[in-house]
Amino acid sequence: MSVAIGVLGGLGLFLFGMQLMGAGLQKAAGKKLERIIEILTTNRFMGVLVGVIVTGVIQSSSATTVMVVGFVNAGIMKLSQAVGVILGANIGTTVTGQIVSLSIDEIAPIAVGVGMIIWMLSKKGSHKNLAEILIGLGILFIGMEFLKDSLKPLRELQAFEDLMTSIGHNPILGVLVGFGLTFIVQSSSASIGMLIALASAGALPLAAALPILYGDNIGTCTTALLSSIGASKNAKRAAIIHLSFNTIGTLLFVLVLSHPITSIVTKLDPTDVGRQIANAHTIFNVTNVILQFPFAFVLIKIAMWIIPDKGEEQIKLTKYIDERILETPTIAIKSVINETINMGDIAKKSLVSAMDGLFEDQLDKVKKTFEYEKDVNKLEELITEYLVKLSNRDIMDTDRKYLDGLFNSVNDIERIGDHADNIAELVMTMNDNRIALSDVSKKALLIMYNKTKETYEMALEVLEKPDQQMIDSVISLEQEMDQLQRDARRDHFSRLNSNECSTEAGVYYLEMVNNLERISDLSCNLVRIVADNVSFA
Repeated sequence: MSVAIGVLGGLGLFLFGMQLMGAGLQKAAGKKLERIIEILTTNRFMGVLVGVIVTGVIQSSSATTVMVVGFVNAGIMKLSQAVGVILGANIGTTVTGQIVSLSIDEIAPIAVGVGMIIWMLSKKGSHKNLAEILIGLGILFIGMEFLKDSLKPLRELQAFEDLMTSIGHNPILGVLVGFGLTFIVQSSSASIGMLIALASAGALPLAAALPILYGDNIGTCTTALLSSIGASKNAKRAAIIHLSFNTIGTLLFVLVLSHPITSIVTKLDPTDVGRQIANAHTIFNVTNVILQFPFAFVLIKIAMWIIPDKGEEQIKLTKYIDERILETPTIAIKSVINETINMGDIAKKSLVSAMDGLFEDQLDKVKKTFEYEKDVNKLEELITEYLVKLSNRDIMDTDRKYLDGLFNSVNDIERIGDHADNIAELVMTMNDNRIALSDVSKKALLIMYNKTKETYEMALEVLEKPDQQMIDSVISLEQEMDQLQRDARRDHFSRLNSNECSTEAGVYYLEMVNNLERISDLSCNLVRIVADNVSFA
């Protein structure tokens, strides 16, 4: 019973330390990690590199793979790109094993102490991130010490020794044990940590550790497989690729490469079984990537065969956000910004349809505005829900402030869609009542519309890539729109006094002028929110 309690406590500290260290590393990476989406659009080799870096930062290959499933499900990443990231994640996850195999337990309390001092004395975000990393690292090693001490009694148990001997002679049993262990704790890093702790306690020989290690790599696939339930076919295929890759690698090492890897790691560290396990884990994953990288297309074909194309999938309204990406908040922030811009583009289509329908006298175009408006309203709901979930994650204060601004931005874009909808309603009513605007009024509206569209398009560019000069330009354009509105109203009343237009038509004209001016105002709001929440230094 004491062994079980010690293992539970040690494993809890290990997992908490790993999570805390990963969170600190992720926040320290900040904007560099946010740009990962842009890197992912390149070739498969870059995907492997990205997978290594991201997993090394967030300290979890499962989280990286779940994130990849989310990217594929959102349509951000193709399967060909996903393969590279998944392969790279397997290499990145070996970092944790290498760290915990080092004999630096003496400095663990020092790391926690120094980290706490930095945390309490510093108010700077970067210093607090460093503190999280140090505290997490220290707790991770303290957890490992708990595990080692708790597992030492097992080496005296004959039943446990017989089990290890059986696993050494029956690799398949070891693979199943490793699979089950990782499935239960949902972390291959934790499983490898337990193997190293057992080995350090003298209770686990290398011959028994290797099959369990191979099984760990299959067990870690269950997280992504569970995450892909309810996702798109391509997202399910990404999870299958992860499973296929690790299963093929396990078979290769169990049947062919087990003796070579044993020989290599024992020569590297003849007396330290813990280091042998960590090195075996690294060699397994690096070799697995080297051997299977040229045949990545085969992994895709396997996934396509298991999840075939049968019937059409429903087209998703969202393009970038997915709850699985929330596992990595810094990347989720970039995704939700892109989704907000996507919503903005649809609102722009709504405006263009309404105005083009007016100028070209085509009601079919006007009617499209109502369809776009429904999409804008639904996107506002989905993005707001996502922002709430993202705000509840552990993120930097500067990112939290920017997210608060995004709530307002999403609302402003929805209101822009409402104004486009208002214009479409006015056009439809005018058509039903056979009311026509004068050529002079149409010309004035066209000038205002072009200025409004320019202002709004520039505001969306600022959302995507903040730029102080563009922000100033939007504010200047909005001031021009205010003057155009005043001129339009003055000229309209002058025409009324001269009997050059009807009072009835004038009501609709002024409403359109007001709606266009309000869209310009809201565009200015969008860039002001960016200006208030982004540093241009």
